[in-house]
Amino acid sequence: LFVIPAIFACATAPKIPVRQDPLIGKIIHTANEQPISFNTLVDEIADFDVIYLSEKHDNPMHHAIQNRIIQSLVKQEKPPILGFEFFSMEDTPLLLNFSDSGKAPHSAKMETAVERQIRKKLGWDSQSDTMWAYYYDLLKLARENQLMMAGLDLSSSQKRRITRKGLDGLTPIEKKLIFSSRLSDERYAMYMKSIFESVHCGMGHGKMTARLYDTWVARNDKMALSISQLYESQLHQAQLNEKSAKGPILVIIGGGHTEYGLGVMDRVRAIDPDISQVNIGLTEITREPSDLGAYLQPLELEGFEPVMSADYLWFT
Repeated sequence: LFVIPAIFACATAPKIPVRQDPLIGKIIHTANEQPISFNTLVDEIADFDVIYLSEKHDNPMHHAIQNRIIQSLVKQEKPPILGFEFFSMEDTPLLLNFSDSGKAPHSAKMETAVERQIRKKLGWDSQSDTMWAYYYDLLKLARENQLMMAGLDLSSSQKRRITRKGLDGLTPIEKKLIFSSRLSDERYAMYMKSIFESVHCGMGHGKMTARLYDTWVARNDKMALSISQLYESQLHQAQLNEKSAKGPILVIIGGGHTEYGLGVMDRVRAIDPDISQVNIGLTEITREPSDLGAYLQPLELEGFEPVMSADYLWFT
C-alpha cells in the first residue's frame, strides 16, 4: 500500500516558497503564444465536444477555475456534462442520485447527512477533508444546475489489482473487464516510466514501474472509452429531443493524463476521430522564475510530432 502515495511525490521534497510572478492569472493560447481574456477563452472552447480542465489535484485555484468555467457555460445555455477522473464509471448512478437530491429543499442537518452518505458511498470517507471539499464543491455546483455527471475511471479494486499483478498477471475474466485501445508505443512507455522512477526519488523499481505503467495505460483507456460513451449518449439524446441544450463534456482530470495529448486525448481520438477536443492546462508556475518561453517548449519525443503541453495554459 505504501507504493500508491509514492506515485505523487517524494517524501523528502522541500516545500516551495510562495512568490509573486507576472504570469499568475494569465491565460495563454499556445497556438499563437498570446494572452487572452477569460470571456474569450470560454467563447473559444464552448463549441468543442470535450473540454479537459487539467488540474493539479491539490491546488485550490485550479478547482476555483473549474467552478468558474462551469458556471460560465451554464450562463451561455451550454450546460456541460461533468466527467470525473476521481470517480469510476460504476460510481455514476451515485453521482446522478446526488444530483437528483437537489430537487428537494434540505435543512442544514439533512445536507450534512447527504454529504456524509455520498462521501462514504464514493469511498472518500478515508481521504482528507480538504481534498474531498474540492470535489464536493463541484458536485454541489452540478446539483444546483441539474447537470449530468459521470465517473470515468476504473474502479479502485481494478486499479489495485493491475498495480499488484500487472496486466499479464490478471485472470482471463479480469482482462475481459478492461478495455484496450490497442495504442502502444515503447517511446511513450519509456517517457512515462522515467516519470514514475523520478517520483520514486531515483530508486530502481523495475517491476513496480512496469506495473504502474500498465495501470496508467488501463486507466487512460478506460477514461477515453467512458468519454466516447458519454459523447455517443449525448448525441442520441439530442436526436430524441431537438430542443435540448447541448453542452460539452467537461472533464475534471489530472494534467498528467492529458499532457501533450499522449494520454487520454489520443485514445479518444483513436476510438472516434470525429470528437473535437480541447485541453486547458491549469499550470503552476515553476519553482524558479521563468519566462513564458520556458513553459511553451514542446515535447519532442522520438516518433511523435512536437506538440505543446496543452491548447491553453492558465497560470496559477
